[in-house]
Amino acid sequence: MTGPIHQFEDLYADAASRHGKPRTRPKRDADLSGGSPRVGVLYNPRSHRNKGNDLTPAELPNVRLGLPHGRDRIAEELEKFAQDGIAFLVINGGDGTVRDVLTCGQAIFGDDWPEIAVLPKGKTNALNVDLGAPSGWNLSDAIDAWHTGRRIVRRPLVIERAEGDGGAAVVGFIFGAGVFSTAVRAGQDAHRMGAFNSLAVGVTALWGGLQVIFGRDTNLWRCGAKMDITLLPGGEKLPHSRFGDPDRRSILLASTLERFPMGVQLFGRPHDGLKLTVLDHARRRLMPVLLAVMAGFRPDWLARAGLHQTDVEAFEITLTEPFILDGEAFPEGRYRISQGTPLTFVVP
Repeated sequence: MTGPIHQFEDLYADAASRHGKPRTRPKRDADLSGGSPRVGVLYNPRSHRNKGNDLTPAELPNVRLGLPHGRDRIAEELEKFAQDGIAFLVINGGDGTVRDVLTCGQAIFGDDWPEIAVLPKGKTNALNVDLGAPSGWNLSDAIDAWHTGRRIVRRPLVIERAEGDGGAAVVGFIFGAGVFSTAVRAGQDAHRMGAFNSLAVGVTALWGGLQVIFGRDTNLWRCGAKMDITLLPGGEKLPHSRFGDPDRRSILLASTLERFPMGVQLFGRPHDGLKLTVLDHARRRLMPVLLAVMAGFRPDWLARAGLHQTDVEAFEITLTEPFILDGEAFPEGRYRISQGTPLTFVVP
């Protein structure tokens, strides 16, 4: 986590204010040149693996290129794609680019998104790991996959203010709070040292484990953050074990993804839906067990020891510190986290 904490109303509300409800769009028919789909490519030139590597979409039929210079221009490019009637949206960038495109596209595509492919060009590409697409595939590969590949459906997370004021919402796949924020900062340090993707996860996990084992309770890796968690639709509070401050949790992670880098099982065996993992307190005695848990070990006493893993329809959380969504920090507050529109991803 580097740079400022982002006020997502300022970053993303422009799409909602300018576009309002999704508009009537041209029918998504395949073009006549070989039956290929109309393709819109949202290309992020700032993504880690895009530096110095430009696409040549003009050589491919039926391809429209969107090159937004700044996050505030993404909605404009998506609106052009919608008016062109694209059937296939290719996102060229990492997890952060996917988050921005899905967030800005809410007001444009509504519940009627085109099929999507992700060319993983960022520092982190957790979505691509979950989908199982090749790390090095390109635009031509993606277009071929539209004809012959598999379709995988995922519902992203929707994070909106719990007050229900109808304001902006952000959309992504991995929500974290507490020590997760510290881990993201450590991950950025790993990036600066040249470690990316699964290697960055490994470096960060090793460093965090050492801090938990040898650090004091005031250490950022051990003290966690104040948070209040309500499970929906029932409205019951997530239980807290007898370990640690009852007002604080060490870490919270939520996602709709099923598979994660290095095969880590954050939420048990791969399955769909909104999954939640919460650790009450980073006790030293529990750390060796957590390593086994991430490899698939699930003893019955985990909740009593302070590790809660559950599937939920939605939940509300009140935070006094920033949360992280797909690698970027957003402000503290009271939020509702639920599942968004099902999206169809194309993979080989």
